[in-house]
Amino acid sequence: MLNRLMVALVVLPMASIDAQWKPLTTGTSASLRGLSVVDARTVWASGTNGTVILSTDGGATWTVNTVPGAEKVDIRALHARSARVAHVASTTGVIWRTTDGGKSWSVRYQPTDTTTFVDAIDFWDDRHGIALGDPMGGRYLILLTDDAGATWKEAPAAGRPAANQGESAFAASGSSLIVDGNSTVWLGTGGMTSRLHVSRDRSQSWSAVPAPMRQGERSQGYFSLTRSGAEILGVGGDYRVDSATAGNVSRYDPSTKAWAPATVQPPRAYRSGVAVHQRLAIAVGPSGSDISRDGGATWSALDATGFHAVRASRDGTFFASGSDGRVGVYHATAPR
Repeated sequence: MLNRLMVALVVLPMASIDAQWKPLTTGTSASLRGLSVVDARTVWASGTNGTVILSTDGGATWTVNTVPGAEKVDIRALHARSARVAHVASTTGVIWRTTDGGKSWSVRYQPTDTTTFVDAIDFWDDRHGIALGDPMGGRYLILLTDDAGATWKEAPAAGRPAANQGESAFAASGSSLIVDGNSTVWLGTGGMTSRLHVSRDRSQSWSAVPAPMRQGERSQGYFSLTRSGAEILGVGGDYRVDSATAGNVSRYDPSTKAWAPATVQPPRAYRSGVAVHQRLAIAVGPSGSDISRDGGATWSALDATGFHAVRASRDGTFFASGSDGRVGVYHATAPR
């Protein structure tokens, strides 16, 4: 009996440790809101002062680069295709591309309007991608590429979702827009109005439904979306009232066009990023992270470490990025 108790005392702490974020040393102090996980070994992150970092060994070591011309801007939108190819966009609306793992960068889109702000980038495949910008002239800016990001063109008016007065998208984690399948794209918005927008024809046309997210103030709404099984899972809340839990998570079923009932166990606070592997979901924010083992229906505390963004690889390895160069890794297969 004593031996069994001793084994339990040894095993339980190990399981507890494995169930937390493992901190990684990145070699930068930049605030990292852009995050892209190609696979369990290849991870990119981006942020302030034009910083882009890359690991090709699962986060054990990192290469830190600065995008030329972006030394004074924040790179919040990031999408990587491999260890060599990635696209980033800044808060000034410029899109850069690298094809050599971040050693060199070229400008692929230069906005003519100085108020342009790119919030997110995603790709359906190696050639076809989409970028989201803040509303301009009453419609969200949509940029499209069909040549692997070599050139980006503004979508015509019909291909740009209309924005309500005071409605906007957030770039807290570069994940307010996500592609889905071969031609669908989802956009979660906030501000005075929070809505879930969808295009099923690669941004030729759009529709939207009101979302049950916290809204009515410019600091409220959706901040991150992901696909969770048959549903679109979104998190957010109010970044100015971090502790508010009402309206900080939602689940939408596109097949039935119905919202799941509000959960009685939401994430503990405002959350800026969410990622899913199978039925396991993790939501992160400045005050910590929460975990769900039922696809986002119920949540419990995971960790008190603050992060801005989170992504998962296909094998269930989660990476999160945050302030002061912080990056953590969490293995969904860790013993618990």
